[in-house]
Amino acid sequence: MASMKHSKTWCLVGKVSYAWCILALLSVKVSTVCSTHLTGTWNTSEFFHFLVKFGFQKTVIHNGNDSLGYIFGNITSKSNVTNPVTFAVLDRGYFLEYYGNRSVVNKEKACNLMFKKISTIAYDMYCNDKGEDFLRRVPCPTGNLCPDEDNPSNVVKGNQFTYVIRDMAQPRFWYISLVACYRNITTCEWHHTTEDITIDYDIWLVNGNPNASHHNPLLYQFSFDHQNTLEISLVFLVVYLGLAPLQFFASLRQQHPVTRLFAVSLALELSSLLLSTIHLLKFSFDGVGLSSLAIAGDILDILSRTLFMLLLLLLAKGWAITRLQLTWKPLVFSIWLLYGIVHILLYVWNMTEVDIIEDIDEYQTWPGWLVVVFRTLISIWFLLELRTTMLYEHNAQKLHFFLHFGASALVWFIYLPIVALVALQVSALWRFKLLLGITYSADCLAFCVMTHLLWPTRSEQYLLLLPADMGYPGDELEEFNEAPHILHNSNYSSFGGRQSYGNGSAQPIPPPPSTQSSPTLPVKVDHTLVVVQT
Repeated sequence: MASMKHSKTWCLVGKVSYAWCILALLSVKVSTVCSTHLTGTWNTSEFFHFLVKFGFQKTVIHNGNDSLGYIFGNITSKSNVTNPVTFAVLDRGYFLEYYGNRSVVNKEKACNLMFKKISTIAYDMYCNDKGEDFLRRVPCPTGNLCPDEDNPSNVVKGNQFTYVIRDMAQPRFWYISLVACYRNITTCEWHHTTEDITIDYDIWLVNGNPNASHHNPLLYQFSFDHQNTLEISLVFLVVYLGLAPLQFFASLRQQHPVTRLFAVSLALELSSLLLSTIHLLKFSFDGVGLSSLAIAGDILDILSRTLFMLLLLLLAKGWAITRLQLTWKPLVFSIWLLYGIVHILLYVWNMTEVDIIEDIDEYQTWPGWLVVVFRTLISIWFLLELRTTMLYEHNAQKLHFFLHFGASALVWFIYLPIVALVALQVSALWRFKLLLGITYSADCLAFCVMTHLLWPTRSEQYLLLLPADMGYPGDELEEFNEAPHILHNSNYSSFGGRQSYGNGSAQPIPPPPSTQSSPTLPVKVDHTLVVVQT
């Protein structure tokens, strides 16, 4: 009977997992990942082409050129060019107006509006020789420097242009783009480039001096808001590499659905961190990484967390501890599946629909708030189910487990809504690292606590589900445990297969029979005293 129930449960889990894989494949096709080594082509028929948003670190005076930011590369074309296009490197204060006017239908007017404010401050060898270094006329002549490079000694060897970013006040985001506009060198007016030009570009953005012999791999290739994320991933990867084998050993020793379900969730989290770390390691060397591994890691992380949530809900309902049969099974799995789908859709939405120009994260969009509200409602349902289960439980050891389990699980449930609120007050330059650190820490703590609670020497005291061929009286024991007339007597206890009473006498209890087809497993017998009113 119990074996059939287990088969149905795992069959359902298998079908749901298959659905998850389909969603993951769909999300991979539509996702994009930014890099800091940009290569590609652009045609002026597109008018505006946004390249990347990159955070440059604060310049440290005593560290010299090693703390400066650099943008360097080559921009060429095989076409015959009469009027050039413009390569723009702008901070947020100038970029927002420039970016907002790109959508003006009349492109001649759009060019004037986009550069109206920038023209007053940007350096131009013909119109403003004392301005800031924001713009370049491109494409550059093949094999030569760009015409706006007035100091060739500053150009990184082997490249046509170089920007040096120096900011003594604070870290700052800079926005890099190409636009089909040019400035007339005689009238200094801006016009639309109507020629059909194909541009080839190869651009690097780094934090640190590219001419130095050594670079900090945790900082050099990374935008400021992603610096040290490789270090964070490596730390937690080491923790999971120590934790996962312990849980795999426990699941093999116990042969129990609860520990196996938890082991699968832990394996998914370990796989997620491994893929993400490989991507970041490669990114630290080439500025590109492996975007497919990064996306796969994100998907596995979502699967791990949703599967862990399912385990928490099942235990809160008393499955395998207070009762063998899972009540409201369709509702539990439907809510779990719905939450997972919404979480996947949020990931896709964040990668494809959220404008990178906006300084917001995934939980500051309406799908993000939907996930937060959904998770909060699930946490309330979790508490109600756990309370109901504890009311039906009379075994002290099991109640002790539920108390520790409930406290740790509640922390895991509520950390996301709290973090989403805190993120509203944190600068985008620090937000990603903060959210990543808190999320990894909360998940890791939850996995460590669950590994402790489900360790074989502890869990055998309260887990009920056993192989069917051991003759376990499941339905009868479940009804007996849930009977309202059962009381727990402090004068009676059971330890290690011996039962003791108030008078100090003890009698050994024979172990359960074993056969060749069913190995002997430790069984914790819940003895209670039945008081009958006469």
